[in-house]
Order: sequence, then structure tokens, then C-alpha cells
Amino acid sequence: MKRTLTVIASTLFLLSTISANAQQSPMRDYPVDHFARMDSAADVRFLLDAPAGKHGFVQSVGGHLTLDGRRFRMWGVNITGWTKSSALLPPKKESEVFASELARLGVNCVRFQFLDLPDKQQVRAGIPTTYTPAGLIDDARDDTRSMNPEQLDRMDYFIAQLKANGIYVDFNLNVGRVYKKGDGVTGYDLIGNAKAVTYFDPRVIELQKEYARQLLTHLNPYTNTEYRNEPAIAIVEVLNENSMLEFWQRNWFRGDLKPGAPRAQLDLTPYHKDLLTRDYNQFLMTTYPAAKLADIRAQSHLKAGEPIPLLRKPEFTEAPKERFYAEAAFYTQMETHFLEEMQAYLKQTLGVKSLVIGTNDHTYFIPGMPLLRSTMHEDIIDAHVYWQHPAISGVRNKPMVNDPLHSILVKLTRSTLAGKPFTVSEVNEPYPSEYGSEFIPLLAAYGAFQDWDAIILYSFEAKLIGKWEPVIGDHFDISQDPVKIAQMPVGALLFLRHDVQTAKQTIARTYSTEQIDESMRLPQSEDPYYTPGFPLSLPLEHASRIQCLDCQATAKFTDEVTNPIKSDTGELAWWTSEQKGGLVSIDTARTSALVGFVEQNRLATSHLAADIENDFCAITLSSLDGEPLVRSATMLLTTGGKIENTGAVWNARRTNSDVWGEAPTRIEPVKGWILLRQLDGVVGVTVTPLDGAARPLGTVQGRMLESGWEF
Repeated sequence: MKRTLTVIASTLFLLSTISANAQQSPMRDYPVDHFARMDSAADVRFLLDAPAGKHGFVQSVGGHLTLDGRRFRMWGVNITGWTKSSALLPPKKESEVFASELARLGVNCVRFQFLDLPDKQQVRAGIPTTYTPAGLIDDARDDTRSMNPEQLDRMDYFIAQLKANGIYVDFNLNVGRVYKKGDGVTGYDLIGNAKAVTYFDPRVIELQKEYARQLLTHLNPYTNTEYRNEPAIAIVEVLNENSMLEFWQRNWFRGDLKPGAPRAQLDLTPYHKDLLTRDYNQFLMTTYPAAKLADIRAQSHLKAGEPIPLLRKPEFTEAPKERFYAEAAFYTQMETHFLEEMQAYLKQTLGVKSLVIGTNDHTYFIPGMPLLRSTMHEDIIDAHVYWQHPAISGVRNKPMVNDPLHSILVKLTRSTLAGKPFTVSEVNEPYPSEYGSEFIPLLAAYGAFQDWDAIILYSFEAKLIGKWEPVIGDHFDISQDPVKIAQMPVGALLFLRHDVQTAKQTIARTYSTEQIDESMRLPQSEDPYYTPGFPLSLPLEHASRIQCLDCQATAKFTDEVTNPIKSDTGELAWWTSEQKGGLVSIDTARTSALVGFVEQNRLATSHLAADIENDFCAITLSSLDGEPLVRSATMLLTTGGKIENTGAVWNARRTNSDVWGEAPTRIEPVKGWILLRQLDGVVGVTVTPLDGAARPLGTVQGRMLESGWEF
């Protein structure tokens, strides 16, 4: 059939529209304007099925999320409000704008973080007094037990708008709550947001249940449904990044948190250290026979009547097995008991029908299997990861395509468990990075290949009318990132539409009790899998799952690393070269992509080739009409290179910003030639570039060559 192909191009614009002076700079102004955005040909709202919840609650069936008996994946963003002129709970007009905008970008799930923070950031008459997220807690009181009605109303309206647009919600319960004197929590002024304490302080557990009841039995007047009965609430998370086992492995049970004492990372107060030690010794007496308990006491070199102390991290290596394993079992039981207790409270006492996440695997320089023992009893396994997080990565601004075996894709696969849905509720390649354009295509493609159930980026900040500026305000907010916003629809097409096939083979791992316990004493060089001898190339070739814990020992795995590392479906290939740099090709029926050092490698997919000037970029081509690219009449082309705030200056190591910069955001245009290959029956190609509000900037006509259509 003869046809004319229309190509919609994001972050691609006509160079003829730029002034002569601007052409002297390699960077171009490219602000994202969500308020000017209207429905456009680049929208992927068609991937959503509005309103959210019309088919009932999201379920867990056969190890995956389902909806109305069919597989259901979620592509989403965290909603936060860290930066100036942003809001976690935006006013009603902004709620309408951003709910619709997220739907256009293909977002079908939002994760509400930090609702348990005070309401200080409310905008009543002017600029907010603080730039931290403004949550639900009424800060005028001497406790944290009441919610601000105005903030509740904002949340209710926002959720109603999200629901109407087909967007589901993930509620976080305990994230950043800082207790006050009136709460009756011992050491309230020292424990900060009470991580770890949430598991064993009876008063804190009581207050967590009270907060859950207040939030989840609240009636949303705009939907006329209590949140416990609201099918648009897909997930409820009990704790965010909070683990007893992590505290233990990171030496945070020292008990040195006293008034006036220096704060060296996290710790417990002496009161909570004593409480935990008492609970530990009670656990030992009720769990182990007298002879074994006597052995542990002897190994601890204690006097008669002295309690067995908690091990500190420097003592791990030399600690006798019996004592080390006993303490590991104690923390595991404490985590498991608390998370099961909270899940039972939510589902049986409150009648919550949403799926539950316990907490998240998020620290990849310690092993993850011990935590899985605790979280496996909830509905969903969840993980967080960042490529070169600015708080924990000294050497940043390195391309992930050059390091496949330590990529976020490999790290995340360590946490997947057979028979359980797997979600990634926080992930990003934080700004500033000259290689951030690689992030979304790789994440969505390999997430689909691994058959994950949800990917939720951190984060997206709704802006306030009349106060926002087109500037990237912090390391994590993608709402003003020109490349990531343009790539969100690409990620949705790759992941939600299953453009990338799932792996043909699954590598199943099993772990004995001893392997799990001993993983906590392995050197950090064994990260992220903490499975000696496991080839990290395997998760890029096949699916990876843990089959069982506390069962048979892990088998020995071998792999012959090839270049490229190819997926067993043949659709993904990861090329590495010291001379040329890395490149990932995505070659599927409906999406093609070249990501990384494109020009140096000079590779092509079945339908996409490029001859460009840029040293690093991501170029993706996706069918918008659902047809394979070979027959598609409308395609979305997205090109992404470097981005920056105006006036931004790198530090001497080129790892972070010395000068953050200001509005507007700028992009490095991808310059050169695109070739569309192997298209049936095309008689003409028209390319429509878009600006940062998805408005057309004219057209470009492609020309026919022997090898395809070029422009």
C-alpha cells in the first residue's frame, strides 16, 4: 500500500528557526512548558484505560500484577515537592493540568511520598516559606496526630483528577514523619524520622497504625469513596527504605544518639539500644535450647546475668557462626513480624483492598537476600536504585553504557523473586549528567525484557502557576528536564505496550540459610549480587529470579561474556569498547533505538540508522499507531543529548555542579542525518519537530534513497 509517513519529533527542531547568534553555541534554549501543553500527535494517552479502577482492584496473580484478569504494568513517577515553586499537593487548577499532562506522557501510576510531613509549604499568600514537601500533618499542633483539612482536600482533588485520567496511586505510609513531644515517643527530639525504631518501639508502632487508619479510612468527597475501598489505589507501602538488617550491617545500632552528641550517620538512642537488646535476649531465651544459649553466652565472654550485647559491624568477621546467625535471625523475625502485623492491620482490621509493599531493597553495597526473607511475605517485592546518586557516588558523570555489569539494570535483577510481582518504585540517573539521555530507554527496555511489573521514576514535581521557571531545580526532579520529559512516552511504549519481548529463559537462583547469613560478611567487592561466582552478564542475556530462600544452596553459574551482550530474544544488544565507548541497540517490531556513543560505533537497527556529530546521545523511533514500524504511518522520533541549566558550571572533577544555573533549560541538539530503513510502500516522509510544549515548529521533508528515507 502506498502511504505517506508522518514522523513526530521530540527535542528535535528546525535549525533555521534559531537566530544567527544562537547558532554560535552548541547548546540551545529548550524550556518545557506543561501549562502551554495541549493534546498533540506525540501523546501516548491511548496506553491508559481511564478511569483508573473501572476494572476493579489491581491483583497479584501468578507472580505478576493483573487487572481484570490480564497482565497490568505500571509506568510512573513519584510526586514530590522539594524545589521552589513546586508542590507535593498542588492547588486544584494545577492538579487538573498535571493529571492530564502525566496521562499524555504515558504515566499510569503516581507514588505519593512524604505525605507524613508537616503542612508548612502551603501557599496561601505568596511564596512558600520552605521548599521541603508540604504534607498532610498539621504543624500547628504539638503532636503529629492530626491532618490539615486544606491539605487533605488538595490530595483528594488531585487523586480524583489522576483517577479520571486513568492514573493509579501508590500510597506511602511511613516516609519522613518526625515525632513531637505531644506524641509521647521517647527520644522524639533525637531519632529524626525514626528509621529502624518503627519496627520495635511500641508507641511508634501504635502511631503508625493510627496514621494508616486516618489516611485509608478517609472519605474522598470528589470520588465518594474511602481510600481503603478505592480501586484506583493500587499499592500501599508500609515503610520507605527502612530495614533493621540494613541498620545492623551499616553499624547503626551503636546507641550513641544522645543530647549534644555528634551525629555520625544514623543511630539509636541509649533507650532504644537497651530496648532492642532486651528484645534480643528475650528472643534468644524463647528460641534456643539452654545448651545452645549457653554456647552463645560463652562466645560472648559474659559474666553471669549480663545480657548478650548486639554485635557491631567491625565484629562481624570474627564473630562465631552461632552468635552471628542468631542475631541475624532476630532481626529477620522482628522485620517479618512487624510487616506481617501491619499488613494484617491494613487488610483485616481496616479492610484495605490494595496490594501491600513492606519496604524496599535500596542499598546495593550490602546484600539484599536477608531483607527478602522479611518482605517476601507481603504482596509485592520492591526495589530502589540510582545510577551514581549524588549523595553516595564520589565519581559521577560516567556513562552507564560503558559499564553494563554494574548498571542499574543488573543491580535491580538481584531482588526479583519467583512468584511475586516486582516493582521499582524509585529510580533515576540524577542531574547533572552528560549521559542522562541513556536512562529511560535502557530502563524501559530491560525492565520489559525482565518482565517487571512497575517502574516509577523519582521524581516529578508539579509546578505552581505564576511562580515556576523552566529550570531543573534539584538532582531528581524530571519535570523540567527536556530530554527525560520527551522520553517518557518512549518509555511507556517500550514498557506498557510490551514492545520489548520478555526473556525466553529464566536463570533461577536458590540460597541456603548459611549463604544468606554469610552474605552479610562478604566483602563489598561481591556487590551487588553477593553471590560469589555469579556472572553479572547473565541478567542482560536472560531473566533472573530467586526461586527460593532458606532452601538448597545456589548452583554454580557460568557464562561466556560476548561483545555485544545480547538478550536471548535478539532484540537488545549491549556493545562496549574502550576506543568507541558503549552503545545499546533496541531492535523490536515497534520500537528501534540507538543509545550511547552512536557516531563512534556506527551501528544500525532494522529500521533506524544515524550519521550524527554528537559524541553521545539517544535516538529512539516508535510506532504511534500500533503497527510494526515496517507498516506504521505515524512514528515518534525522540533525540536526546546533553542538557543544562543556563549558566551552569561543572566542578573541577566534572562530577557535580559548582554553579547550579538558572532558567531556561538548554539542550544540545542532535545534529546530522537520520535514515529510516525497511519501510514498506512509503511514498513520502514528513517530519514535524516539536517544541517544549509539544507545539509544531514547521515541517521537514525526507528524501528517498536506495537504502531508505533520509532527513
